[in-house]
Amino acid sequence: MISNEEWMEAYKNGQVEGFEQLYSRLYEPLYCFLFRYTRENQLSIDIVQDTFERLQYIKKDFDQQKGTVKAFLFQIAYRLMINKLNRRKKWRTLFPFLVPTESRRLSTDEKLTIQEAILQLPEKQRAVILLVYYHDLPQEEIAQILSIPLGTVKSRLHNAIRTLKEELKEDFDA
Repeated sequence: MISNEEWMEAYKNGQVEGFEQLYSRLYEPLYCFLFRYTRENQLSIDIVQDTFERLQYIKKDFDQQKGTVKAFLFQIAYRLMINKLNRRKKWRTLFPFLVPTESRRLSTDEKLTIQEAILQLPEKQRAVILLVYYHDLPQEEIAQILSIPLGTVKSRLHNAIRTLKEELKEDFDA
């Protein structure tokens, strides 16, 4: 039987079957780890997908002398998960009135109010908010996508958040 490390070497040498074998062998253990940590099915699935996507870019970084492929992928998944959870905490801090609690879920009207407020943002700010909040992308990637400097992403995000806080605070305080 071929080991994960051998499949990884095959993948690093351009054999797609290596990636397919790694995916089929390690998808479930990664998912189980992430699900046990987060208790969120969709988040766990997304992070596993992101992990294998990330592997495509950093496969040459794997060094068999430093550990197993499984450990390498778990490390990638863990970092991605922590980043996503930290971003989520940040959003909850910025918009505490938008975070559904067990005692209070957002109504359809409230969701429409939020969508409407986002639509009222200037286009450049709206793009940043949507990429950060709805697509959970890091600011560096957003800068690449929009072909703007990282500082511009940060300032647009800051201004959009300030505008949304002002706009939505009135609606949600009522």
